[in-house]
Amino acid sequence: MSIRHYNPRRSRRRGISNRAQNFLNLILAIAIGLQIAYPLFNGEILRLITLATVYFGAATMVLHAYYSYGWRYAITYLLVTFIFALAIEQIGMRTGWPFGSYAYDDSLAYQIFGVPLVVPFAWVMMSHPVLVAARRVTKHWGFLYGGITMMAWDFFLDPQMVASHRWTWTLKGAHVPFENNIPLSNAAGWLFAGMGLIALLHVVLPRDRRKESAGFAVVDIFLGWTLFSGIVGNLFFFHRPGVALLGGFFFGGMLAPYVFSRWLGRP
Repeated sequence: MSIRHYNPRRSRRRGISNRAQNFLNLILAIAIGLQIAYPLFNGEILRLITLATVYFGAATMVLHAYYSYGWRYAITYLLVTFIFALAIEQIGMRTGWPFGSYAYDDSLAYQIFGVPLVVPFAWVMMSHPVLVAARRVTKHWGFLYGGITMMAWDFFLDPQMVASHRWTWTLKGAHVPFENNIPLSNAAGWLFAGMGLIALLHVVLPRDRRKESAGFAVVDIFLGWTLFSGIVGNLFFFHRPGVALLGGFFFGGMLAPYVFSRWLGRP
């Protein structure tokens, strides 16, 4: 006598076309390739690589959003994130809240009332993969997961940009561990701003994927690469072991439940 477990077949989605998948993979590869090249250059070439890295990273995530969820998701995600980021950056520059007192350098190119255009696109680059991870890891606390993950990512980002003189801080009070030039208020600002953005995106963006949908490998690779490059880059190229430890601990800790969920599957 044998006991058979019956598992009802879930609705299967077809993948996107090979042409679309190859195009998506190419844009991701360019974004990662630019990050690999980052420590190898300086001067004007480094400035252009900095800008291109963000724009290609953002393009990768907008394309993945479209191929996975459709135009409504992709356009809404792009507009909401861009407007939210531009607004919070404008408030931050003028009031010092919530991040602290800072100023952007002209090397970041075109600015919108003092905020470089590339900055909101950096939020676009990160918010979609963080939302994907947050929705998979938790049903009710995605905003908190997202806020902590965005803050953890900035532990890698800010030291790199400050060292390159892309922006500067006026330090008042406590500073981020291992980084004397970045106020602790910046971490708190990223936490609360990240929670607000991910909560907003979770409300306005649909969860249903397209029938012909891209998988999540691009998101997985991008998040994994962000962790790997943040640790390795700071350890071996930028000589900031403290940043590697701090960012690796927080970003890796937030990424761990997502990785286990993707590996083991949902119950």
